[in-house]
Amino acid sequence: MDLFTRDDLKILLKDRSGPCVSLFMPAHRGGSEQDPIRFRNLLGTAEDRLTTSGLRAPEARDFMAPTRALLDEPLFWKNQCDGLALFRGPDFLRAYRLPLPLGEKVAVEGRFCVRPLLPLLACDGRFYVLAFSQNGVRLLQGTRHTVAEVDLRGVPTSLAEALAIHDRDEPLSFHTHPALGLGRRGAIFHGQGVGIDDTKDDLLRYFQRIDRGLHAVLWPDRAPLVLAAVDYLMPLYREANTYPHLLKKGIEGNPDRLSAAALHDRAWPLVRPHFEQAREEALALYRRLAGTGRTAHGVREVIPAVHAGQIEILFVALDAECWGVLDPSTGHIEVHEPPLPEDDDLLELAVANTLRHDGTVYALPAGEVPDGARVAGVLCLPLPKRGKRP
Repeated sequence: MDLFTRDDLKILLKDRSGPCVSLFMPAHRGGSEQDPIRFRNLLGTAEDRLTTSGLRAPEARDFMAPTRALLDEPLFWKNQCDGLALFRGPDFLRAYRLPLPLGEKVAVEGRFCVRPLLPLLACDGRFYVLAFSQNGVRLLQGTRHTVAEVDLRGVPTSLAEALAIHDRDEPLSFHTHPALGLGRRGAIFHGQGVGIDDTKDDLLRYFQRIDRGLHAVLWPDRAPLVLAAVDYLMPLYREANTYPHLLKKGIEGNPDRLSAAALHDRAWPLVRPHFEQAREEALALYRRLAGTGRTAHGVREVIPAVHAGQIEILFVALDAECWGVLDPSTGHIEVHEPPLPEDDDLLELAVANTLRHDGTVYALPAGEVPDGARVAGVLCLPLPKRGKRP
């Protein structure tokens, strides 16, 4: 499984000169003979669309040759997740094996298509579970329907490893004690000169090392983090934690006894309100502002507003398409059905421009976009007028 963060999204949103191929497909955990066959067929579709967009057939084959090389990498196909996303542009190739079921789609435009990946970053998107004890540390990445373990590097795998070089050079053994002040029961290590305060310091150092090791994974993102641990360890980890999106509620109990699926089942009810609250608050804001001049819906209203940087919150149908051309100088929209070779997917254009202007995008199932439109948005508040200086 590969991580997909907001930094990855920013890279994909960069302007590029030349064709950009975006390929999405479902995949099977652990691999399946179907996956490379489906991938090969989608590569053929991408080459056909490249020739339609103006490349000669040999040029299209050469352009996609680095992606075809993936067909000869057995480990790549053995280590698949629930969905595969691939992006090929001029001097650019990225593939992501993701915990998100993706439908088949091939897009060839002047920019990469990112809409299918937005659920990883918002609403029913990604969250993490940190399951830890004195014997082990696991980080799980989940979505509403999936969970997978994240490969941890730079994170101690146990308390013994974290304290391998102990300043007292004494073996430590563990038992619980009710008087440590960390919950119903606390942790005590036996060893000459080792008391309650020493034990708390050792645990705190252990958790601080875990926290530092997780920075490379968690800090580029804003996904919620759920702790899974016995109750007396929870407060100490929270003391060591520096990640700002740690949820207040955690999963109590020994996580060593729980599978990834069981941890996911216990974590989802904790993170679901977090995801739903932000989306419902945005939809409620749209309904409250409807009719005040602060909302827009439909392609002809929203696309020019997005281009002008006027959209604060965008709602867009996840699977819909709308092909046409925007004249950036006038804001005039032409919609074509069927699409012409030079057309853009205007919905994808709206997503890209909203994100570039630091707006928020909610990719929703068909029928959940406000006013029954394919795209709708909340406009930014106008800047206050400054009075003249005396």
